[in-house]
Amino acid sequence: SQPTTGVLYKEDNYIIMTTVDKEKYKCLLPLIASGNEEEEKDYKGPTPGELLEPLFKQSSCSYRIESYWTYEVCHGKHIRQYHEEKETGQKINIQEYYLGNMIMKNPLSEPGSQELSCGCDLFLSLPQIPTKNIEGQMTPYYPVELGNGTPCSLRQNLPRSSTVMYICHPEAKHEILSVAEVTTCEYEVVILTPLLCNHPKYRFRASPVNDIFCQSLPGSPLKPHNLEQLEKQQEMLKMPFRRVKEEEMPSSKEEKFSSIHKPVAVGSHQLLTVGTTHISKLTDEQLIKEFLSGSYCFHGGVGWWKYEFCYGKYVHQYHEDKESGKTSVVVGTWSKEEHIEWSRKNAARTFYLREDGTQTVRMVSHFYGNGDVCDLTDKPRQVTVKLKCKESDSPHAVTIYMLEPHSCQYILGVESPVICKILDTADEYGLLSVPS
Repeated sequence: SQPTTGVLYKEDNYIIMTTVDKEKYKCLLPLIASGNEEEEKDYKGPTPGELLEPLFKQSSCSYRIESYWTYEVCHGKHIRQYHEEKETGQKINIQEYYLGNMIMKNPLSEPGSQELSCGCDLFLSLPQIPTKNIEGQMTPYYPVELGNGTPCSLRQNLPRSSTVMYICHPEAKHEILSVAEVTTCEYEVVILTPLLCNHPKYRFRASPVNDIFCQSLPGSPLKPHNLEQLEKQQEMLKMPFRRVKEEEMPSSKEEKFSSIHKPVAVGSHQLLTVGTTHISKLTDEQLIKEFLSGSYCFHGGVGWWKYEFCYGKYVHQYHEDKESGKTSVVVGTWSKEEHIEWSRKNAARTFYLREDGTQTVRMVSHFYGNGDVCDLTDKPRQVTVKLKCKESDSPHAVTIYMLEPHSCQYILGVESPVICKILDTADEYGLLSVPS
């Protein structure tokens, strides 16, 4: 039966499918609609430039540290690329380039005066909002042009220039996602900001998944023969799987990676990386079992470092490069005994009170110690993994972010609708189990 609400289906929008056994089915295709056109058409709120105005007025700066260069984006002011070296006698030598400045002469202003020329709403007249491929998703962005940077010797001393691309990310804190030199001395800088998310045209959208309904044609069974056989096999496989005890399951041999590339600590700054990934369309029950057994791992993170979290096994931080291959750091490994010891001194569960007076688990925290030894502390890395429920339009979405409040002591936040289904199974130590 077809749904009466939601996605539309029309009798004349169909395709005839034939199985290998010559069974025929009429399959109705959904009319694809994003569902956001009305909201976008009726939007009369602030323009993207007005939404970003607080960032320019606060004179705040974002930083990105790479192996040699540090990038500084002072919103509404400039982009600077620099490297500091201490010479003998503690004299600091700074090598720096300005990749673009926003303070330029306004030809209409008084002679000799200088004005901030942001060009913030220059792009509203564009017929279409530009998009950029960010981790496989075509993402809308709001561009701000900066010119008048440090002269470039490779281009007849023309000034360096940059395009700053602001993209919506509700969890972000105005981080620099990437800096790329697209042509000689011309740069693209991508900034993650929550400010743009109030504008419907800049919100991240997961691709909708719509069902296709198939009806058997005369002379064909209700369900294809092969499909019925497959469903029977799956039922047979499910029964013994439920009886397998955790200790009987084969343990996968974990590879211990050597720490080649060490993360850089910046004074007391908290480093935060956010990213969203979508996991495959397993059934909820299969997914929960595979996640809790550690055989299904969550991946996320943006920028240089990505993260792999395998429940009850480990947390890895890694970077993949076409030339040098994969660089990995073991941030923490699981020991049930160490976690229980940790949970006696720390809150493994946090609760919130429902309106009816009952309480439900809001978040569980797990301790993963014994990671790779940290150069800065000479101690193993360790991480507290905070598992939170996060409702989403996509039931299989995962958001992963990492903080480093102290050198080589991390907090890994993992948020997903999958976690919502198992939080209430947490015992006093915060350990989760398959819902009954």
